Amino acid sequence: MVTNTFMRIVSPCWKPSVEGEHSGGGNDAYGRADGLFWYKDLGQHVAGEFSMAVIQANNLLEDQSQLESGSLSLHDSGPQGTFVGVYDGHGGPEAARFVNERLFENLKKFTADSHQGMSADVINKAFLATEEEFLSLVRRQWQSKPQIASVGSCCLVGVICGGQLYIANAGDSRVVLGRLEKTMREVKAIQLSSEHNASFESVREELHSSHPDDPQIVVLKRNVWRVKGLIQISRSIGDAYLKRCEFNQEPLLPKFRLSKPFHKPILKAEPSIAVQKLHPEDQFLIFASDGLWEHLSNQEAVDIVNSCPRNGIARKLVKAALQEAAKKREMRYSDLKKIDRGVRRHFHDDITVVVVYLDFHPVNRSFSRGSLLSIKGFAGVTSTSNSKHS
Repeated sequence: MVTNTFMRIVSPCWKPSVEGEHSGGGNDAYGRADGLFWYKDLGQHVAGEFSMAVIQANNLLEDQSQLESGSLSLHDSGPQGTFVGVYDGHGGPEAARFVNERLFENLKKFTADSHQGMSADVINKAFLATEEEFLSLVRRQWQSKPQIASVGSCCLVGVICGGQLYIANAGDSRVVLGRLEKTMREVKAIQLSSEHNASFESVREELHSSHPDDPQIVVLKRNVWRVKGLIQISRSIGDAYLKRCEFNQEPLLPKFRLSKPFHKPILKAEPSIAVQKLHPEDQFLIFASDGLWEHLSNQEAVDIVNSCPRNGIARKLVKAALQEAAKKREMRYSDLKKIDRGVRRHFHDDITVVVVYLDFHPVNRSFSRGSLLSIKGFAGVTSTSNSKHS
């Protein structure tokens, strides 16, 4: 029988302050909000240290969607392992929020049920169970809140357990490993996740193979490949309107409704899963939503992490991406920072980053046995509660 204890840190469901409000240096146990930023500069997990940061770009109405879309969670299972999740939602906050609440709980359940510990099969079952639970929620709210059928979330998950690294991805977020190449004395970037975005020819081929009778399964629309001309990603949790025909009809908004019924899901919830052994040469992992990778290459991000102090490294990655976004528009970074939220969406996407260092030394015994904390900030209020799971 597998028994685990867990520490959970959930972020960031906060209401952004006015630029400069609640700002200032330092860091606390629950992270900080500083203008459009939410960040935790440095914390401890089972295999080392971590840093995380989020920047939002949309207006206040959209914040409630995109803020949750960048929600992430880092969970420690005492001496057993570490869980990291980045959930990048679209269409509204419901799917990302739901995944944040349920995916890890389902992972714990299937791990215990398997009696064999962590595995790719356990992770896959957790994704599919979370999907079914969310589709059940959509069904219950269909008549009163039909727009929930068009809400979805990309899901990137990492589990470090027993010297193994499990990466599961549904959507277009990405995780990159920084590995020390001793012969060359430099840290190389290794991409560990495969992305499900119709801009990749391999994804379009997969869609055509899965839907051979639908020549319009992917459509080039304004120079962007989209599934059914509607969405760029081919896998997600949620997006019920492209998975169950019962939700692709009135009262759903006309822009989401297809002209012909479909008889099999157009999008998938199954993640791509990769499993590999960790080695002492493996230095750190960078988990990030696509907003970061739009402006930084894998190697550029790894070089920044490798060459800078750990404290605040996630914020430094976000800043580097924003500087590149400004440069592409031939403007200064200082000017980009002055642009109002909402308008900023035309310059950069919301960005969520988690950097996880792999130190290969056990965490202090008092830390792993101490009172475990569940932390969540929402609408400018941070709530905390002591919790212990077994």
